[in-house]
Amino acid sequence: MVGCIFLSDVVCQLSGGLSRLAELASSLPPLSDFPSPDDTDSDSAMRDVEQSIPGICSVFSTSDDPEESRLEGQQLGNYLLAKSYFDCREYDRCSAVFLPINLTSNIPSSPPPESQTQTPTKPAKGKGKARAQIPEVTPRPRDDSLPLLSQKSLFLALYAKYMAGEKRKDEDAEMVLGPMDNGAVTNKELVGLGRTLEAWFDDRRAQGKEDRSQGWLEYLYGIVLAKNNSETAAKQYLVKAININPWNWGAWLELKDLLNSLDALRATYPLLPHNILTLLFNLDCSQSLYSTTSEIHSSLTELLRIFPTSPFLLTQRALLHYHSKDYDAADSIFSTLIRRDPHRLDALDHYSNVLYVMTARPKLAFLAQLANATDKFRPETCCIVGNYYSLKSEHEKAVMYFRRALTLDRSFLSAWTLMGHEYVEMKNTHAAIESYRRAVDINRKDYRAWYGLGQTYEMLEMHHYALFYFQRAAALRPYDKQMWQALGACYEKIDRPAQAIKAYKRALTAGMAYIEPGSSFGSANTAANTDTHVFLDPELLFPIALMYERMGELDETANYMEMVLAQEEGPADPLGPDGGGGGEDETAQGTGVTLTTSRARLWLARWAFGRGEMARAGELANELCEDGYEVEEAQALLRDLRARAEAGAGEK
Repeated sequence: MVGCIFLSDVVCQLSGGLSRLAELASSLPPLSDFPSPDDTDSDSAMRDVEQSIPGICSVFSTSDDPEESRLEGQQLGNYLLAKSYFDCREYDRCSAVFLPINLTSNIPSSPPPESQTQTPTKPAKGKGKARAQIPEVTPRPRDDSLPLLSQKSLFLALYAKYMAGEKRKDEDAEMVLGPMDNGAVTNKELVGLGRTLEAWFDDRRAQGKEDRSQGWLEYLYGIVLAKNNSETAAKQYLVKAININPWNWGAWLELKDLLNSLDALRATYPLLPHNILTLLFNLDCSQSLYSTTSEIHSSLTELLRIFPTSPFLLTQRALLHYHSKDYDAADSIFSTLIRRDPHRLDALDHYSNVLYVMTARPKLAFLAQLANATDKFRPETCCIVGNYYSLKSEHEKAVMYFRRALTLDRSFLSAWTLMGHEYVEMKNTHAAIESYRRAVDINRKDYRAWYGLGQTYEMLEMHHYALFYFQRAAALRPYDKQMWQALGACYEKIDRPAQAIKAYKRALTAGMAYIEPGSSFGSANTAANTDTHVFLDPELLFPIALMYERMGELDETANYMEMVLAQEEGPADPLGPDGGGGGEDETAQGTGVTLTTSRARLWLARWAFGRGEMARAGELANELCEDGYEVEEAQALLRDLRARAEAGAGEK
């Protein structure tokens, strides 16, 4: 504890020392106040110093524009002062260094004390005391004109103003999901910032200086437009900022948040500069859109050849495996990253999700202890600990830690989604819906939140609402059979069997281990066309058969029931036991006898009995008696078969 106090004291002293030095630098007179070299005595020692001052200032300039370089040199002291305030998170002080008070805030100016004479007023009639007369205060006239500043100084001042608004927004926010938390608190500085930046760009266009921009103000204007839901204009300004200054990774990240589909990414990609950051952006954006194609893996492999130990690239590889549900590979990569840098917490909340799905409780406990020892006030740490308690079925504690993560960062997506899952487990559907909605508001690409909303409305038996959310989830994850299976079940419950069949078949194609070229589903000879080395999920085939039964297509129903039975033994080796295909042991991947396959066998037995195929019906009924499922129905069917046989023998 003493060490922490000492360290914080040292940091404060260093920050204070930097602020003092910056204040001294900003208090120096401007270069224009120095006498010109001609007015200085030629023998004076100050002549060389005065001539060297502009050269010293030009060292700190990063602009090729002479005018911008001159402004940066003149404002160097103020810039260092403002930057020290920004680093100390004193955003209002930082902004006020460059922008006048009447531009950064609308503070009224009151008259001098001697002029504040109160006019005597008559007491109000009626009961009670009269209110004290408050002297009228004349508001200071607002002047929105910007001072002459370099682009670097103006960006620092306006960005500090934006951060001050974000800070006040967090301070004004109520308790997470509390009675007064409606999620409607906004940054009140956005309107003024948008108006100021729009006027600045209009002025630059009028002066013909559009091509002399440094990209920082375009980046800030793109952020403001995105916050105001002007996504098209925000994309334009962010693309412009990236082309001017491609090394501003923040602009790439803001642009990534605005691309909601792979088609939008493909349309934007040609507008971007061609460098290594473009490859990194394409990789990061594709991963956030849950694209796990071979092209993405190949691109990542090429980048890893250049940066073989990059934690960022290795994290992207782990996340790609996580999205494709290859949890073992993701676990291996994350474990390697932790061994290399045990104090790096970036993306470890996703690793905790991997361990949760794998039910690796010891590993998750170790990860929670490691993260808590590194920094207990990081939202990633809170999510990891919350997942640990969720795995222990202590859902109230899990919710407490997810709330703590959101208190630290209201825009932390994983915490909203995971808290929604916990509320579903606790049967608190109202809180679950609100949590998922907040997640969707932050990132509309999060399929887990859309799927969670669908599940919650399905629990409430509001199937038409659930259908909408499942459709959004399936659109984001078209190759995830779980999305299509949920969509098919929802169509089934609202009595739309044709659409349910399409959704279930889409789930089949998404979940196939092997798809034979030219194979089809839904034809009258489906069972005959189905190759024996194609493994299909019987939990999907069986509801398809039931939907065909509901539509009255019994032949198609029988075909799909036969396909369900075929999955018990699994796909056969296409080359045969002697054809080099690996033999029987390597190809036996069937489900074995399950409740679903037994129900399909019972249906087929009754179907054969109705069609007079007594031998087939008896064979299937005897198999049911041996399987141990649906035994009573099978025995009843066997009694009917014996009665039918005895009746036929008596007639003869």
